[in-house]
Amino acid sequence: MPIEHLTPGDLKARTARAVAAATSAGRALGLGAADPKVLHDMFSVVVHLAPSPVVVRVPAVLPPGLDGATLAARQARELAAVAWLADRGLPVVRPSPLVPREPVQRDGFSMTFWELVDVDASCQPDYVAEAALAAGLHAALRDYPGELPFLSPIAMNVPTCLAILEENPGLLAPADLERARGEWAVLDPVLSSREGFAKAFPRASVQPIHGDAPSYNIIRTTSGVRFADFEDVTLGPVEWDLAFLGPEGAAVYDAAAARAGVRPLDPAVLSVMAAAGMLQAVACHALVPRLPMLAEGLAPSLQRWRTMPFAGGLG
Repeated sequence: MPIEHLTPGDLKARTARAVAAATSAGRALGLGAADPKVLHDMFSVVVHLAPSPVVVRVPAVLPPGLDGATLAARQARELAAVAWLADRGLPVVRPSPLVPREPVQRDGFSMTFWELVDVDASCQPDYVAEAALAAGLHAALRDYPGELPFLSPIAMNVPTCLAILEENPGLLAPADLERARGEWAVLDPVLSSREGFAKAFPRASVQPIHGDAPSYNIIRTTSGVRFADFEDVTLGPVEWDLAFLGPEGAAVYDAAAARAGVRPLDPAVLSVMAAAGMLQAVACHALVPRLPMLAEGLAPSLQRWRTMPFAGGLG
């Protein structure tokens, strides 16, 4: 299906609608929201309902097919997993205790409500060093009892995005699209189901994982670091959470995993997850018409991918 290219005016209007929906929903739930403030505006519009200590995340740019009941189910999985981790003392940004712990639909948006944290702007990220924190998160998530899909960030999003790219010439160069389709043909049988993964990697365990590079989804607060953005919480190998950190990050993780009682990373699985992560970045070009600034952000990954050999060989 043809996809609409949004203008700067369209983007501004979408943000305004998301803020209005979050404010209206918050007030309906009894929250004071006299001075809403936008904290972040990219894939989601993140709104602080000031003066209430509540932040609303309103997804605005989503992969095709992730809407309606499917989006609400994804949000419900995130809320349940994060609340479970918080109850066990893990450092996470918690669902707001001031409203029911469930997604809220308002004016065409589905949103979730979170506690406001005091961000320490002076604290600089160190993604490689903070890979050690992921080992503790994985140790806790092993016991999570909730039902989760298998590798949903890849299995659900990559094929739908590739279909959009095929139907909308110009979003990706023909040679890039041909290569992307070829890589997915190799990865699809392995990453689209738990059974396919087990057949390819019979000795690699799977478990609940963050699903979206937890070292990059840390909020540094005045009381310490907290994991955030569990929107892609999923079942999969822990290697997916480390796919973007390279050998140095893997070494940091393995040292921490030994202390936490978590298995070390499997180099073969890590290689396949890294290939899948690069392909996911390429497939995200399907979202550029709805988020034009994404093209600039994806450009370095696309250039790197073009020069890299495909690392997803399976023997």
